[in-house]
Amino acid sequence: MCGIVGAASARNIVPLLIDGIRRLEYRGYDSTGLAVIDTNAEVPVLARLVSTARVADLALQAESLRLVGTVGISHTRWATHGAPTPVNAHPHTSGGEIAVVHNGIIENYEALRAKLQMQGYLFATETDTEVIAHLVHSHWHAAGGGDLRRAVEAAIAEFHGAYAIAVISTREPGRLVGARQGSPLVVGYGEDDHFLASDAAALLSVTRRVAYLEEGDVADLRRESCVITDAHGERVERGIVNVEASGASVELGPYRHFMQKEIFEQPRAVSDTLEGVAVIGPHLFGPAAAHILPQVDSVLILACGTSYYSSLVAKQWIESLAKIPCAVEIASEYRYRDSVPSPTALVIVVSQSGETADTLAALKHAKSLGHTRTLTICNVPTSSMVRQTELTYLTRAGVEVGVASTKAFTTQLIAHFLLALTLAKLRHRLPIEDEANWLRGLRHLPAALQSALALEPQVIAWAEQFAKKQDALFLGRGIHYPIALEGALKLKEISYIHAEAYPAGELKHGPLALVDSSMPVVAIAPNDALLEKLKSNLQEVRARGGELYVVADLDSHLQSSEGIHVIRLPEHAGLLSPVVHTIPLQLLAYHTAVIRGTDVDKPRNLAKSVTVE
Repeated sequence: MCGIVGAASARNIVPLLIDGIRRLEYRGYDSTGLAVIDTNAEVPVLARLVSTARVADLALQAESLRLVGTVGISHTRWATHGAPTPVNAHPHTSGGEIAVVHNGIIENYEALRAKLQMQGYLFATETDTEVIAHLVHSHWHAAGGGDLRRAVEAAIAEFHGAYAIAVISTREPGRLVGARQGSPLVVGYGEDDHFLASDAAALLSVTRRVAYLEEGDVADLRRESCVITDAHGERVERGIVNVEASGASVELGPYRHFMQKEIFEQPRAVSDTLEGVAVIGPHLFGPAAAHILPQVDSVLILACGTSYYSSLVAKQWIESLAKIPCAVEIASEYRYRDSVPSPTALVIVVSQSGETADTLAALKHAKSLGHTRTLTICNVPTSSMVRQTELTYLTRAGVEVGVASTKAFTTQLIAHFLLALTLAKLRHRLPIEDEANWLRGLRHLPAALQSALALEPQVIAWAEQFAKKQDALFLGRGIHYPIALEGALKLKEISYIHAEAYPAGELKHGPLALVDSSMPVVAIAPNDALLEKLKSNLQEVRARGGELYVVADLDSHLQSSEGIHVIRLPEHAGLLSPVVHTIPLQLLAYHTAVIRGTDVDKPRNLAKSVTVE
């Protein structure tokens, strides 16, 4: 996802700014840029370069211009506000004096924009980040200039949303100021210089010594010094740790729990899982897939828990896109009943660890019935499950420490969708233009997930109410019913609140009897063909005094009112929307558990990998 690198040094920092964002390329991006303070002129000036190509193009620009600077910032961007164009690329500037790079979303940017326009500021971009540049500039001038850190502190006090920012100014050419709230930012310590980055991995070429900024921190960096102040403006020390490249993935960093870290790693995990997917085809699933997949006329998926719920979404994708029947079975039940095997079916086993005992036993049973066409969707390339099937798709979620699965679930959904597209293509049901559109949609998912993560402050407000409850209902329709199941599972796993999920149309067939003023009801309301039906179901809840918490798309036309609380995702992702709608439900479970004081990463009675039946 979006990456930030910044440096204050006595040496030319242009090469390390470029190297830093090059190290973050694997996350995906659609534009990149840098700004440095050129002190070669009589008066320091901002030099800004941007590209909508790759970081390599930015490097060529810098080389051709012989760009030099000792203080600067660089960025890789996934577009959220505004198209991926050169004008919308970071860094953004104000008055030729201030330059800013930013990760996150400023939710109240429209109000701030209007205020700044009244002050005479002109806006050239569609982004929320340009507001930050003008707001810092405004506060800097209002105070008479001379203190960039105080201008940044005044600006962030007006923000609503998540951010990590790095700011430089020509008026204070030796200074780099960073701040974070809800989005990671680290300080790197060099021999005679200091650095900022959104991920320590970006700084591995220059330092392994980093400090993770905490919520609300502001870092004031110069070549020879680093001063960190907390959300109250008090000077603080943040512990310096040595980061090893191989071990960075299991460090908590700025996060309170591994589950929180892993929720926020999902944009990167999805990007990694999609790496190398240039075209849809059987090659994605291994060398033997080109021979096996064209012969498949049905699909049977075996899984447990979270993996089972991802598979329920897959069933609808496969049947909708490929038009072949798909059955999904709980692995622990499958081998204890009489089933009718089909030798032409593709049997898929799904597991985060690849060591799930029930699923391995189900796979063995399926093979004993004559199923020879098998596929593993898994996160661990060396696992037992991978070794026991002919085909494989590795989700590349990275190490997942928290018992309650998050990034493994969303990356499983990506693998399922790619399989659905592949089966559709093999059956000539995927026109070239549709394939291109779905690939664009998949590549945009990291940005969509980042936008969903920026809703965390609103979800925390919900969690404060849920933490007082003992029961909850989750509702969804169509491909979002499994997401309701997953949301209920997450809540019960880590907060110990009893939670159930139902297809919304089933309310009148029993669950409505549970609804009263003490029962919170979570509804997933994407703007799809079932929205109007869902609205009728929600009215049934309100008529019984139920309190509604609705995760909606921006254009769903659902309004917050008495007893109805609405969080809006910024866009509708079509068939891919289950991936995006998962994020607020994960955050709700996490923050509810934190408020209730449970052991989030190690919930009682549960293990990360279920290796016994």
